[in-house]
Amino acid sequence: MFKNHNDKIYSNYHFSFLEKISFKKRKEITKLIKNFLIEKEIEDVLDVGTTRDDKNVGSNYIVKNIGSYRIYKSISDQSINSDFFTYTKKKSITENFTEQEVENLKSDLVISNATIEHVGSLENQIKMCENIIKLSKKYFIINTPNRFHPFEFHTKIPLIHWLPKKFHRLILSLIGLKFFADEKNLNLLSENDLISIMEKLNINDFDIKKINFLFIKSNLILIGKKD
Repeated sequence: MFKNHNDKIYSNYHFSFLEKISFKKRKEITKLIKNFLIEKEIEDVLDVGTTRDDKNVGSNYIVKNIGSYRIYKSISDQSINSDFFTYTKKKSITENFTEQEVENLKSDLVISNATIEHVGSLENQIKMCENIIKLSKKYFIINTPNRFHPFEFHTKIPLIHWLPKKFHRLILSLIGLKFFADEKNLNLLSENDLISIMEKLNINDFDIKKINFLFIKSNLILIGKKD
């Protein structure tokens, strides 16, 4: 009984510590994006992959703290009920969009935080980026964890995500993490993967910024400009 009690305390502390690190990274990413947006003419912002969880201090943190703009829009596969957003659309970013939907959602800045690794296959990730570019009038920003950081924050397991993806998923499945073993729920990207996607979409005007954790790049922030 005593051992289990201590294990529980350690587990709660452990995850609390990881959440604090994640929140610290969000703040660093937000600061980086705010610096980029200085003196940029932005009227409206579209957030891609908004979460309906409004209780967690880290939820939708980046879009809510990058600046004060006139209109905020949201597209998500969840129903978003928040006074923060002027316009919301429940739809997957990997689907096709009608001309009217594009007209309603199109914004000077389109931003997506930690969503692209959860949309499934590489084909879906390319389609997501294609739609983000289509919905952007000026700039687009895509933030995702770096696959080649030693620690993986979704599973809380180090290093095994460096293995070929089929072996990584097999191990996750064997140890009971079947949700993250499914490609549709977790498909991590590297810097080269992001570059390859931009090349496939014929996007040349972009840069990839990095945020470090333990002196190794943990987050990749792709900042692109609409041609």
